[in-house]
Order: sequence, then C-alpha cells, then structure tokens
Amino acid sequence: MRASRLVSLVLLLQARGPWTAEQLADELEVSVRTIHRDVEALRASGVPIAGERGPAGGYRLPGGHRTRLTGLTAEEAQALFLAAPASPLGLGGVLADAQLKLLAALPPQLRERADRASQLFHVDHGRWFDAPEPAPLLPLVAGALWRQRRLRLRSRGREQEVDPLGLVAKGPAWYLVAATARGPRSFRVGRLEAAEELEEPAARPDGFELAAHWRAATAAFEESLPLETVRIRIEPGAVASLRRIVDSRRRDALPRDGGQAARAEGVVTLPDGRLELDVWFERLEYAEALLALGGACEVVAPAPLRERMAAQARALAERYRD
Repeated sequence: MRASRLVSLVLLLQARGPWTAEQLADELEVSVRTIHRDVEALRASGVPIAGERGPAGGYRLPGGHRTRLTGLTAEEAQALFLAAPASPLGLGGVLADAQLKLLAALPPQLRERADRASQLFHVDHGRWFDAPEPAPLLPLVAGALWRQRRLRLRSRGREQEVDPLGLVAKGPAWYLVAATARGPRSFRVGRLEAAEELEEPAARPDGFELAAHWRAATAAFEESLPLETVRIRIEPGAVASLRRIVDSRRRDALPRDGGQAARAEGVVTLPDGRLELDVWFERLEYAEALLALGGACEVVAPAPLRERMAAQARALAERYRD
C-alpha cells in the first residue's frame, strides 16, 4: 500500500507542481505527517524532491526529472482520456491512477491534447438506461466537436444548427451538449435522425465547463420528474430504514428517526403509537419496495397500490405457509 502511495506522490509532483504537504495529504487521503515521512523516504532513495517555504512554496521535482512514454500518438493520448466508464465495475480508482500516470509521463505537446480531451468529453457514472443503444452518428458528432465546427442536427423531424460543446457518456448512452438559440441543450446521440458537420467554426461560451454544466442540468432534469404521493402508517423504529427506500429527491424532507417524525409537520401519531405520513416515489410501482419493511409499514393510499401490496403479502404468506 505504501509503495503505491509513494509512486502516486512522485507522479503528482511530476504532473504539476509545486504541491503543499496539505494538498498532497488531501489528494492521497493521508496525514500531513505521513507526507513528510514519504518525502524523506523518496529523497533517501534518490528522488530529488525540492522543498520551498512561503505562500508560493511546496514540494516539487526539478525540471527534467521525468519518465516519458515513447511511441504514443496524439490520437492514442486523447483516447486514453476517453476510457469507458469504470466505476460500475469497481475500477474507477484504477482508471484515475492510470490517467494520472499517463498525464505525468506524457511529453508537453501530448499532455495538452489529453487535457483538452478531458474538457470536451465527460463520463457520468450514474445510470439512467441499461439497454445498449446504437449511435451511428457518434463519430461524426465527435469529429465536429474535436474540430470545433458547427453541426446541423435533425431531431424529432426538426432541423437546427448548433455549436457542439461536449459529449457525455451516461451508461450506454451518449449525449451531445450544444449551444442553441435557446441556450445549452442536450441531445441524445442515439436518437438523432441526421447530423452534418458545417464549415463554420463553433462558438464556445467563455468559462463553460462541461462537467459542471452536466451536473446542474441532470439535477434540474431529475427534479422535474413527477412524484407520486403515498400515505403510509409506520412504526417509529422503521423511519430510518424508510429513508433508504423513498425517492432521493424528497429524502431530506423526511425525519431522520421516529422521534423527529413524531414532532414533524404533517405527521399524525396514532393511538397505537404508529406514525401516519406522506412519502414520495417517482412511480407507484417503485413504492412496492415498502414491502421490505414488513409489518412495520402499512400503505393507506392510494387504493390501487394498497391492493397490490395486499396481494403480494398474501402470495408471500402462501409461499411460506408450510
């Protein structure tokens, strides 16, 4: 574990610098004292780490102390920063380490292209859709984005010219973020009917950051999705477990435990000690997850959901009857 950390420390210093001990400690998730010990160990092994005091000081590697990759083309450098989503496979950390090592070892001219690729392409590790989606127009769209050319798109029978700003991979789907007459919009590439690269250069808004825009846009989209209200009765001791089941958008509106719930607005304490309150789900069928709470939770309304829950409870009881 320490050997891996020492290598990462050297690569961080090699990629850019200087770094303060506090910054390195945050990056490597260790204490400042550990960073000081690691630096001394590296110096003892022959790594020429220099230290400077003052506001602009920190640890750095003298110029020229660098391991370079040979035989790597500019296109390969770009591609390595567009690696497929790795977090769902538990490899997000491995991918980040590999990109750090690549960035540290690249010659300056290739490092610039790799940095630019990371600004134009973004991987969102959250999942919306699971089924693979063909996107035959993706190479054309990506080419126009890289060459900073305008695009003429046809989507849902309507044509419009846009300035491509970035591509986002979310699960198996690709989304084009583009500037339009109505501001930045997202287009699902697999559903585009046609695309044409134009000769005009694309305009990019000053200060536009793809990852930050995507986070804000997806949050707004998810907030706009409809919510179904479900009235339940629940044992106070099951309120904490309830929070893990309801829609995440309204989770903060729920009390954290039964004690808070009993005092919360809109919550009724019944004579038997149970609490009656509203909870929210994107779809009513998602509310069937309340069955995981067993007898501690009862659905009161809507009636169709209560009937489905009762049917499932009867089927479960029948299965365990013997």
